[in-house]
Amino acid sequence: MARLSQRVIDFLATGPLAHVVTLDASGAPQVSMAWVGVEDDEVIIATLHDQPKLRNIRRDPRIAISFQVPGRSDYLLDHYLVLRGTARVTAGGAPEWLQRLANTYIGPGVVFPPMPNPPPGFVVRVAVESMTGVGPWREPESPETE
Repeated sequence: MARLSQRVIDFLATGPLAHVVTLDASGAPQVSMAWVGVEDDEVIIATLHDQPKLRNIRRDPRIAISFQVPGRSDYLLDHYLVLRGTARVTAGGAPEWLQRLANTYIGPGVVFPPMPNPPPGFVVRVAVESMTGVGPWREPESPETE
């Protein structure tokens, strides 16, 4: 498992929408959008209802999550971040995570999910194995790799 750099953690705390890629039964990519958080060096995704991405993860835990990062490189390419890893689905805890994430993604003081007694849902925990992309979150390269 790769440790998330402080730059990546700080970026994720700004509330970027995540493009979540899992593999369906045929091996084809399935893409969805999600809010994400970080806990204990893992990326967290919460959902109230069972969804294709959860069924995919239960069958094949490989996952990729991409983000557009503000800014452009010296070569005028848009910044981006891709996290790849292994995910696991646990039952329960989704309303609490969604409320926590809603303060960032929607705004302080919002009540989310907007329903009485939401279902316990599911929490996905992603152990990140690699980080790629272009942007200010990357650690500076050492002189030996330039």
